[in-house]
This record gives sequence, structure tokens and C-alpha cells, in this order.
Amino acid sequence: MGPGHDLKLPYNSFVHHRTPMSITLTANYQEVLKSETVELIEDLLDDHDLEDLLKFIDEHSEDDFVSYFEEYVRCCDAIGEDAVNALIEEDGIDYIDECDERYRGCYESTADFAEEYYTGLYDIPGDIVVDWEATWETNLRHTHTDCESGYRSVHIFLD
Repeated sequence: MGPGHDLKLPYNSFVHHRTPMSITLTANYQEVLKSETVELIEDLLDDHDLEDLLKFIDEHSEDDFVSYFEEYVRCCDAIGEDAVNALIEEDGIDYIDECDERYRGCYESTADFAEEYYTGLYDIPGDIVVDWEATWETNLRHTHTDCESGYRSVHIFLD
């Protein structure tokens, strides 16, 4: 092709792990998505809005939708969408399996979590000064994941 000619490709020419375009037209998702994905969407329509299902596919992928959507919803119901999305942002969607059971709560800082964790285990006298941030860094960060979610909001998960 010479200069001035645009290469025009069919709508679905490229196959990516992630959906290459935003699926905003709900009328044609059945032609665009894999049959396995369409079947799952049809099964979930009684309990979920089609737009929400397609939005999840847009943000993640068809494969992630098939593999993780139901667990995502279950965990969001259990611990909140903010916490689940923070974990996904930090570690990826494949870490959400049973994340509600590993969730330790939301804190203003990792130091606040360290303080609550250790004062729950030990009777620490009030006249002892503890560097809780250093305690987090030296001990707890190796067995826990911290996921920031907005200003002064840290979700903590057991690894």
C-alpha cells in the first residue's frame, strides 16, 4: 500500500488475552464473545445486570470472567468491593480465591494493623513504646499483603 492508504481490518481481526474493545453494545455480545462466556452470562442474568457482567469482561478478560466472576461477587458481598478491588490491583485477579477468609480488615496504616495484631496477642504495658511501622516492616509484611485503597485506607490480607 502506498502513502495515503489506510489499512482497514475487520472488526474482530485481533485476538488478545484481554478484550480489545469496550463491549458497550449489549445487543451483539453473543456474536463477539466465546460461547462459554455467553453461556455463563445467560446463567447469571437472573441475578446480575448485563451491563455489570460486560463491564467485568471489559476490565479483566473473558477468561477471567469465566474463572473468577462468581468468586469476585461472593467475596465482594462478604468483605466489600473496595477491599476485593484493592487486592486485585495489588496482586492480580487470580489472588481473590477465598480472599474473604484471608481478609484482616481495613486500617489507616500498616502500623495500626501491627499494633492491633500484637496487642491482641500480648498484654503490652502502656509504658512501653513500640515502633509499629518497624514491627510491620520486620515481621508482618512477610506474611500479609497490604493494599492501599484511597487516603488513609489500607486493606490487609493474610498471605
